[in-house]
Amino acid sequence: MFAVIRASGFQYVVTKGEKIKIPAVIGEKGKEVEFDKVLMLKDNGDTVVGRPYVAGAKVKGVVRKCGRLPKVVVFKFIKKEKYRRKRGHRQDYCEVEITDILK
Repeated sequence: MFAVIRASGFQYVVTKGEKIKIPAVIGEKGKEVEFDKVLMLKDNGDTVVGRPYVAGAKVKGVVRKCGRLPKVVVFKFIKKEKYRRKRGHRQDYCEVEITDILK
């Protein structure tokens, strides 16, 4: 059984026991989270596609850890203009372990 969920603007294909990294702060470590925006469910050949979401379907998970991703360097440059700007960005994330998929 797997489901396609929407979380913080991204879509994820998840199964029970899988760990996903979501680029947003969802909650503290150990907190249970629930995703109610389920786009599709598939279970033993039975496929349910939502319009836009599957009614009554939920995916439950537990936040395992939170942190920051590696730095991404943003460098702006215009040749022959002496224009150079260097900035860095580190995105926050939460790692969620999927515990249950409910229809």
